[in-house]
Amino acid sequence: MDTCKRNELLIGLAMLGAGLGYLFMTLQLPRRGFVDSAFVPYILSAVLCLLGVLQLLAWKKLPKPTAGAAVEKESIDYLTVIKSFALVIIYVALLETVGFPIMTALYLYVQFLVLTPLDQKANHLLYAGIALVSSASIYFLFRESFDLLLPAGLLNF
Repeated sequence: MDTCKRNELLIGLAMLGAGLGYLFMTLQLPRRGFVDSAFVPYILSAVLCLLGVLQLLAWKKLPKPTAGAAVEKESIDYLTVIKSFALVIIYVALLETVGFPIMTALYLYVQFLVLTPLDQKANHLLYAGIALVSSASIYFLFRESFDLLLPAGLLNF
C-alpha cells in the first residue's frame, strides 16, 4: 500500500477510534435532562466519529498509484516553521507586558506575512484589517460576554 494511502487510512481509523472511545466515556456520564453536562460531549463524539468515517471514505476514493509513476515529495520549509515557533515564543513572552489586544494584532499580522508564499504579493492592508478586527473582537468577547479579563497591558482599560 502506498504511504499516502496508508497514512490516510490510519488517520481515519484513529479518528473513528477516538470518537467511539469518547462516546463510550460520555455514555458513563449521568443524565439529568436533554441539555446537561453530557450534551456537548455527545455532540463532540458524534462529530469526531463523523469525521473519522468521512476520512475513511476519502481514503477509499484515493486513486491507486501506478507502478511507473514517480511520487513527488514536497519539501518542508523549515525556515517558516522556525519563524512561526519564534513568533509564538515572542507572543507569549510579551503578552503580559504589552497586552492581549496589541500583541494579538501584531502576532496575527506578522504570522500572515510569514505564511504568505514568496511568489505571492502580501496584502498588507487586508492582513492588518483582519488582525485588528480579530484581536478587538476576541478581546471584547472575552471581556464582555464571558466576563474573563485578558491582559490589557499598555492600553490599560
